[in-house]
Amino acid sequence: MNWNIVEGNWKQLKGKVKVQWGKLTDDQFDVVTGRRVELAGRMQEDYGITQDEALRQMKRFEERNQDCRSK
Repeated sequence: MNWNIVEGNWKQLKGKVKVQWGKLTDDQFDVVTGRRVELAGRMQEDYGITQDEALRQMKRFEERNQDCRSK
């Protein structure tokens, strides 16, 4: 799965993303709407991590959710 699939299926995948990064609020998820850079920035702010770490976590999320396909 690549992030384009996440962005395209945001409504379906939002729940999985919320489980992964539960510190983020519903309002933040609504602003992110699947955009990779926006999510990375929110993760950096709320989790106190670097951009590189945020991107690593997102990559692992993509790998764990290979079963998600664009419809």
